[in-house]
Amino acid sequence: QVQLVESGGGLVQAGGSLRLSCAASGRISRINDMRWYRQAPGKQRELVARITRGGSTDYTDSVKGRSTISRDNAKNMVYLQMNSLKPEDTGVYFCNADVVTGFSSRAYWGQGTQVTVSS
Repeated sequence: QVQLVESGGGLVQAGGSLRLSCAASGRISRINDMRWYRQAPGKQRELVARITRGGSTDYTDSVKGRSTISRDNAKNMVYLQMNSLKPEDTGVYFCNADVVTGFSSRAYWGQGTQVTVSS
């Protein structure tokens, strides 16, 4: 009943930029925290950035100063602007959101979007 769909991934050279988007749709009453995770080949999925409904943000150390998470509550969207990309930023990026539907709340995941940074 709730879907998260990411877009904006691709192949980029080191030093380049990408803007990831994630659109949430379905029977949504409210979205609380929204997050971006990434999973590099052979590694565990890790939290990259988080944003609260009110706009407070935090980032993993490896992307601080290079990435900005933002959201549009009216559109149920979250974004991740990534600059000065490095090969170690390569991975599948997943959107995750705490969604309230009716009287329940749970976390939903998108299907992921591939980001590849070439050296």
